[in-house]
Amino acid sequence: MKIVIDARISGTSTGRYVDKLIEYLAKLPVDHEFVVLTKTHRLDYLKGIAPTFKVVESNFKEFTFSEQLGFLKQLRSLKADLVHFPMVQQPLLYWRPTVTSMLDLTTTRFKNPSKNSVVFNTKQLVYKILNRIVANRSKHIITITNYVKKDLQKSYHIKDSRITTTHCASDKIDETAVESIHLKGIPFIMYVGRPQPHKNLGRLIDAFNILHKKYPELRLVLAGQKDTLFEQHEKRAIELGLNRSPISELRTPTKNDSVVFTGFVSEGQLRWLYENCQAYVFPSLSEGFGLPGLEAMVHGAPVVSSNATCLPEVYGNAAHYFSPYSTKEMAEKIDDVLSNKTLRSTLIKRGREQAKKYSWARMAKQTLEIYNRVLDQ
Repeated sequence: MKIVIDARISGTSTGRYVDKLIEYLAKLPVDHEFVVLTKTHRLDYLKGIAPTFKVVESNFKEFTFSEQLGFLKQLRSLKADLVHFPMVQQPLLYWRPTVTSMLDLTTTRFKNPSKNSVVFNTKQLVYKILNRIVANRSKHIITITNYVKKDLQKSYHIKDSRITTTHCASDKIDETAVESIHLKGIPFIMYVGRPQPHKNLGRLIDAFNILHKKYPELRLVLAGQKDTLFEQHEKRAIELGLNRSPISELRTPTKNDSVVFTGFVSEGQLRWLYENCQAYVFPSLSEGFGLPGLEAMVHGAPVVSSNATCLPEVYGNAAHYFSPYSTKEMAEKIDDVLSNKTLRSTLIKRGREQAKKYSWARMAKQTLEIYNRVLDQ
C-alpha cells in the first residue's frame, strides 16, 4: 500500500512529533511504500533519517488557499491508499482515507493579542469548523495524551474505536553542551518555547518578581525566538524593575537584567541550559503533551509545573505542581525546589525515571498498527 505522510511542519516545535515518527517508522520492517511531503529546507534532513522513504517537495503553507487547492491537487496526483496528517490543517476536499493527529484543542480556545483581532477571530472560527469536520471525517484520530483523547471525545463525540493515544517521548540532545548565554556561575530558572498567551509567561514573570526579593542573584531565562509577544513580556520585566532596558539576544546579563530573553538557542545551548538550571518551570494553562518538561527531566533538571490539562498525566510524580492561575502558589512551589535540596534531588531522580517510560520507537510501532487497521477496513 502507498502511505503518504504530510511533514510540512517538519523542523518546527510541533514538527518534532512528525520528525520522530518518520525517523522511527523508517527503522521498522514494513512492506508499504512511504511518501513524505515536506518543504524545501527539510528535504535533506528527512532523506537522511528515512533513506528508504520517498521524500517529495511540498511548499504549500498551512491554513492558506494554496493548501486547499495546490496541496489538494498534489495529494490527488499521488493516489495514496492512506494519508496521515499530523495536524488538523488539511484540504477539505480531499476525500480518500486519512488518519489525523489532533494534538490538542488549545488553538480553538485562546486568543492571540499580537494579531489583528478581526483576522484572528475569523481564522479561529474557521479552525474550529475544520476541527469538527476532520474529527468526523478521518478514518482514525491519533492523540498524544489520554487527556486530549477525552477532550476530543467530549467535544466531537468520537467513538472510542476511532481514536488512539500514542505518547510522545524525549531523547537526550546529542550536540555538545555550549554555554553562550553568559550565565556560567549564575543561578537561574528557565522556560523554553513560544510565548503564546496560554503559555502563561506573564504570571511566571510576576512569580519571579516575588522570588527575586528573596533571591536577588537569581535569573529567569526565557528561551525562544523573539517576537512581538516576547517583546511585551520584556516590557513587563522593565515595568517591574527586573530589567533596565530591552536587551539584545545573548547579551551578558547585568545586575539590572534579571529576566534573560535569549532569542533562538541552538540544541547545544538548550542542553547547557537544561543541565545547569536550578529548575525548569512550565506555567502553561493548556498543553497537548508538554514535551519541554520531559526533555528537561532527561537532562537532569528538576521540573516545577502547572497542574493544568495533560501535564500531571505526562509528568506523574516527577514534577512539583502549582495552579497556573495563582502567581503566589507558583512562586512558593519554585521556592520549594530552590530551598529544599532533598526535594530537588528527588525530583531529578524521579524525572529521569519518568522520561524512561516514553519511547518514540513504541509510538511509531503503534502508529503503524493504526495504519494497518485502517487499510484493512
